[in-house]
Amino acid sequence: MPSYADALARYEPVIGLETHVELGTVSKMFCGCPTAFGAEPNTQVCPVCLGLPGALPVVNSAAVRFAVMIGLALHCDIASWCRFARKNYFYPDMPKNFQISQYDEPLCTDGWLDVEIDGEVHRVGITRVHMEEDTGKSLHVGGATGRIHGATHSLVDYNRAGIPLVEIVTEPDVRSPEVARAYVDELRELIRALGVSDVRMEQGSLRCDANVSLRRRPAPGEPDAPFGTRSETKNLNSLRSVERAVRYEISRQAGRLDDGERIRQETRHFDEAAGRTSPGRSKEEATDYRYFPEPDLTPLALPVQYVDELRVGLPELPAARRARLIAEHGYTVRDLTDLRNAGVLDLVEQTVAAGATPAAARKWWLNELARRAADGGSQPSDLAISPADVARITVLVAGGELTDALARKVIDGVLAGEGTPDEVIAGRGLAVVADDGALTAAVDAAIATAPDIAEKVRGGKVNAVGPLVGAVMKAMKGQADAASVRGLLLERLGAS
Repeated sequence: MPSYADALARYEPVIGLETHVELGTVSKMFCGCPTAFGAEPNTQVCPVCLGLPGALPVVNSAAVRFAVMIGLALHCDIASWCRFARKNYFYPDMPKNFQISQYDEPLCTDGWLDVEIDGEVHRVGITRVHMEEDTGKSLHVGGATGRIHGATHSLVDYNRAGIPLVEIVTEPDVRSPEVARAYVDELRELIRALGVSDVRMEQGSLRCDANVSLRRRPAPGEPDAPFGTRSETKNLNSLRSVERAVRYEISRQAGRLDDGERIRQETRHFDEAAGRTSPGRSKEEATDYRYFPEPDLTPLALPVQYVDELRVGLPELPAARRARLIAEHGYTVRDLTDLRNAGVLDLVEQTVAAGATPAAARKWWLNELARRAADGGSQPSDLAISPADVARITVLVAGGELTDALARKVIDGVLAGEGTPDEVIAGRGLAVVADDGALTAAVDAAIATAPDIAEKVRGGKVNAVGPLVGAVMKAMKGQADAASVRGLLLERLGAS
């Protein structure tokens, strides 16, 4: 198999992405069963989502609203009339042996999403955003990989069957694994901003299928070659997996083409540990699914006023928010990426609104609180400290009433449930000591115990004062301002 760089030298990747998003509704797509993640298997089911005879579906209006919001945020046209279809195929986790989806009459069409990498904007066309229901979940037991091959038996959990999904299908506009990853990342942030899904890839509420094909790079003056045969790598559940799976498929397909072999149109599975894909099944065409209009559901006819009200009510979207934060707070694109990756961007903005400077809010959430959350295996938003608490701490540090070391002790107290920052300071006696007499005594003691260092400072080696500052801070148990201590030492030694 050639290296990735070698494959790119001869072939152009053509990539399209299909992203499934579980909508954050309280009940399922066509019944009233709850959608909470992590319930005991087969406890959130009813005759409708189990496909029992005589059970009839009813469309979830909240799911329709969420799907329209996604379509609007992706600059799609919203259909004034659309309907559901039956997609027929058999899997053990398909209770009805068909899936209620949309086919030739989807809800949203012809949109786009811009993603930026290293200052270059890549526009990815959106073919369609359509609604459907999720399947159940099969658990293959007894094998080493968790897949059906090698398993001794399989179990099926139907709790997920019937949960509302939207499928977002792109045009084959993506040309690199990096853009594929950036697209899924931007899409995730957009949907999170809309508040219509938690888009937690590790829990399966956002899953990506990557369609990859190659075509020969044309010689100068030659037209582009037609698209090659594609493979579809299914259910990628992390940004890293999206990039790695696409990269592997490019090299794999290049190797087959170099050897004169054909590419099979098939689904493939990505092995995280091995970093490679493996064959699944031959990929069906649309005709294989025998689509036909769902006879148990009436078409959707959305009034223009309904769509316009949703359009006006859309929240600030990620691209606009980034531009605003850069302009208002002086953050760089890298700053925003770091804050978003750490899960503290919203918290930082709330902390600034509560009175902190943008730099201080970024510093304490990114460098201190995000680390504590990670150490505890939780999210920063789950910490028992509010943006207002953090803002108060930054104000006290800026005013010289706390050092950074004392501020960390205050955070310890707030997280331990000891009250507000001011209550913790009072309870633990953590305020900076401003008593000139106490500081002067500690300074004189430090000078007396280290006469050699004191003599160097008196002789003009001002930078040698560091150990004396440390000794004073230790004597004051950290409850002194280091800059004030240094200034007082230099003054007492006649070196200021």
